[in-house]
Amino acid sequence: MKQSLVTTGVCNLLMLSALTGPAMAGQGVKQYDLKDFFGKPERSVFRLSDDGKTLGFMQPYQRRQNLHVVTLPPDGKAPDFATAKRLTAETERDIAGFFWKGNDTILYVKDFGGDENYHLLAVDLKSGTVKDLTPFPRIRASIVDDLLDDPEHVLVQHNKRDPQFFDVYRVNVKTGDAQLVAQNPGNITGWITDHAGQVRMASTSDGVNTSLLYRASEKDAFKTILTTDFRTTVSPLFFTFDNKSLYALSNRGRDKTALVVLDPVNASESQPLFEHPEVDLDGVSYSHKRKLITQAGFTTWKSQRHFFDAETRAIYTRLQEKLPGYEISLQSENRAEDTFVVAAYNDRTQGARYVYSLKTDTLTPLGEINPRLNPADMASMKPITYRTRDGLTINGYLTVPLNREAKNLPVIVNPHGGPWVRDSWGYNPEIQFLANRGFAVFQMNYRGSTGYGRAFWEKSFKQWGRSMQDDITDGVAWLIKEGIADPKRVGIYGGSYGGYATLAGVTFTPDLYAAAVDYVGVANLFTFMQTIPPYWKPYLAMMYEMVGDPEKDKAALTASSPVFHAARIRTPLFIAQGANDPRVNKDESDQMVAALKKRGVEVQYLVKDNEGHGFHNEENQFEFYGAMEAFFRKHLLKDNSSKK
Repeated sequence: MKQSLVTTGVCNLLMLSALTGPAMAGQGVKQYDLKDFFGKPERSVFRLSDDGKTLGFMQPYQRRQNLHVVTLPPDGKAPDFATAKRLTAETERDIAGFFWKGNDTILYVKDFGGDENYHLLAVDLKSGTVKDLTPFPRIRASIVDDLLDDPEHVLVQHNKRDPQFFDVYRVNVKTGDAQLVAQNPGNITGWITDHAGQVRMASTSDGVNTSLLYRASEKDAFKTILTTDFRTTVSPLFFTFDNKSLYALSNRGRDKTALVVLDPVNASESQPLFEHPEVDLDGVSYSHKRKLITQAGFTTWKSQRHFFDAETRAIYTRLQEKLPGYEISLQSENRAEDTFVVAAYNDRTQGARYVYSLKTDTLTPLGEINPRLNPADMASMKPITYRTRDGLTINGYLTVPLNREAKNLPVIVNPHGGPWVRDSWGYNPEIQFLANRGFAVFQMNYRGSTGYGRAFWEKSFKQWGRSMQDDITDGVAWLIKEGIADPKRVGIYGGSYGGYATLAGVTFTPDLYAAAVDYVGVANLFTFMQTIPPYWKPYLAMMYEMVGDPEKDKAALTASSPVFHAARIRTPLFIAQGANDPRVNKDESDQMVAALKKRGVEVQYLVKDNEGHGFHNEENQFEFYGAMEAFFRKHLLKDNSSKK
């Protein structure tokens, strides 16, 4: 069952054995080693070949995640992983992702030191030959269409011709030969193919207005069928199965996105096929074999599904009966759609993976993702709500250490990155690590977090460091009022926009936090927008509308940039940064550290030369989370009465 997900794309700035000390998590709770939380799984990311006879998966080789394959026994027994074959030997960085092309080729992507300049490579299972299909310096490549019915080709977009724009090529996965299919005239930000692999639609942006373009065939010229401002979402997902119309997520004339059928000739919409009254839809899945949509996903406090198809509903029902107490996800399937890789997980564990046979209604275990951690020793993630000072309802999550009462606790406030994404319920190794060390963890979907409709999102515009930050501050006030947080032991930690919120928190509310960790966070809103990657430049005018115009909003951006107000900071601060970060340039952290040191204020600063927007290499994660743990122990697990 193919899946198409709507993502926020360019709006996201993104896409913890240290000191143990006294046990804090609760009476009789085992304290696990840091590496138990962040070490590479023995095996993970399982994917089925087209015929369902071979299983691809990730397994560490010299501390990096590499591709392996193993044969699946025909009798439903578990595969013998001792006979698995390693296909790749990446030693600098984990492979970022992979998928099958038929039964004897796997395609995978990798970048270089975290620069996000992803290349697409192919590995032949029989010969072991690895070929870079996009062997060009400083380019970023991605799949437009895997061309499931074409055994030799895929559609790839990359920006070799111009760093700002992406052209589409039909690439032979065996030879690497590439044929230009669609050249970007300079304003196209996305391409959409029909079920025959023909590039039939495109989206353009002038920064604040988005247009949809359509053509009846690749021989025809594109024509604009719809133009909206960026606040309005009309996102085509995929063509209907007769290739005449499109399924799309749209909020035209409504606050929440709904699933509609879009007429590509005049951009008219059908009545919603499904909509939720409280939240946006996340995406829609379909069956390639049976040519029908199967389900729509949406997230309230946890991920949920609306089924369009009785067969798909029956599969999930049977799996839920076999795996009670777990969330279920189908992560891969064969072409016949009768064999699936099943993930079973919850908020306390990454869970296990299975192969499910629809013919025999049997589950074959592939193993737990992280058997080092006992779910019984992990903490529950509970949904909460609170009201802001201007009356807005904020949804969030509170994780309390196991066997501890939610009273007078040391708390880590953890605003998410993005900022135009959202936190959701589920397993998070950072959260569980901190809870295991005795800290409650507070996550909130401040205004602008996606999924709650257009109006809630728009309330974040030009509110960095202002009402968006107030939402976080009001959440801390709620924790204190409820007696959950010890007001003398509140820390804050976040990455990307969450790093900005961390810096803003200790700058604009200097008495609120006893310790702060900024992870690849923005410090200067002017330099941040000057150093974005070239392929984000078509969206720069939109960024000016959402964050602020450096000229028209100079005073507001100055007031909201922590680097210009470093003199206010009194909270102990730890900053971590990847040197190759293309989203939040290293200069952001350098500026903040320099501003503090100029005042004679000590700041702990960790820089990794082989990382980008967040640390991915195992040894760097161990160092960062170990340092963070020691930092929070020092400042939050002591009497901070002198600070208040």
